[in-house]
Amino acid sequence: MMKQKKELQVVRHAKSSWDYDGIADIDRTLKERGILNAYEISRKLKLNSKIPDRIISSPADRAMHTAVIFARVFDLQFKDFQINNILYESSLEKILELIRGLPGDCHSVMLFGHNPDVTDLVNHFVKKPVENIPTSGVAILTFVSPGWDLVSRENLDGEVVYFPGREE
Repeated sequence: MMKQKKELQVVRHAKSSWDYDGIADIDRTLKERGILNAYEISRKLKLNSKIPDRIISSPADRAMHTAVIFARVFDLQFKDFQINNILYESSLEKILELIRGLPGDCHSVMLFGHNPDVTDLVNHFVKKPVENIPTSGVAILTFVSPGWDLVSRENLDGEVVYFPGREE
């Protein structure tokens, strides 16, 4: 019997702008550099065949814009794109509940969120903690697991982190 794999791709939104006074945090937009970095990283992932089955984004403008860029580069359909409030100003436990509830036929999912949640989520699974996932940073975690409800540090099968301009 072949081992079943689940791939979790955790993305921190691209560099956002603080140029506008009086707008809510959820409405902050991307800077030009953030847009360019999102295209750069998503193209790298596509070249490495790291296209997810599904994208789930925070409802914040900067996260959704980053996710839309990735979806466009990956040629994903709208049916493969979701917005979920849990990915904005939430908690690690609620994000883990979201992951545990993913359907079994979804083998790869890409989550778009914010710090500290993104870094906390990655550190929940990896054996060697990451100090900080930077803007446009992507952590790809692979698990040997029949379902999302069973992914854990114990069945982590590999990890790779992509940052704009370099790979680690």
